[in-house]
Amino acid sequence: MKKADVIEFYSRLAADNPHPETELAFGNPYQLVVAVALSAQSTDIGVNKATRGLFADVTTPEQMLALGEEGLKQHIKTIGLFNTKAKNVISLSQMLVERHGGVVPADRDALEQLPGVGRKTANVVLNVAFGAETFAVDTHIFRVGNRTGLARGKTPLAVELRLDKATPAPFRVHAHHWLILHGRYICKARTPECWRCPVADLCAYKLKTTAPRQRAGEAR
Repeated sequence: MKKADVIEFYSRLAADNPHPETELAFGNPYQLVVAVALSAQSTDIGVNKATRGLFADVTTPEQMLALGEEGLKQHIKTIGLFNTKAKNVISLSQMLVERHGGVVPADRDALEQLPGVGRKTANVVLNVAFGAETFAVDTHIFRVGNRTGLARGKTPLAVELRLDKATPAPFRVHAHHWLILHGRYICKARTPECWRCPVADLCAYKLKTTAPRQRAGEAR
């Protein structure tokens, strides 16, 4: 995608949603780390339901350790892989207390050392909690980057590096959210809704979809 088209691409997404935010519910950086760690292979809606009661009582890693692994499982048993995730959350909480005084570090390497925290999770935390210009490539952003031609790559890291190189300064902080929301609600995996896409004319995807036909008897 040409530089002028990239600028226009982001400009249109920004016009539709000037101040995009994560759909995960959290109250502080620690809760954000926990929420993102729990969101792997789960929906944000499902995670938010599971953490509503949890985050009402637990706001620090010390409080999470006091709750314990079994207590945590009772809160998150509705989400996938909850046994492994509970173990990781307790372990990362312990590491935050022992190595960082209970404070979430604004450092990628330190974040990636936490159990259950990979590059994508670290990028989300750096962006959302600390305003860093990072690109957390999940399945939605990977799809959007490749399908539109904005940032093609065979791996999430390749797409991330291309996004980092292609995204101009005015859009870098919010790019992650614009792209994930675009992939979640418009540029969907099975059937992208091209007919209502604000950047369809800039997109390299050749099999553009059209609006579904109205069924007989439905109100116009």
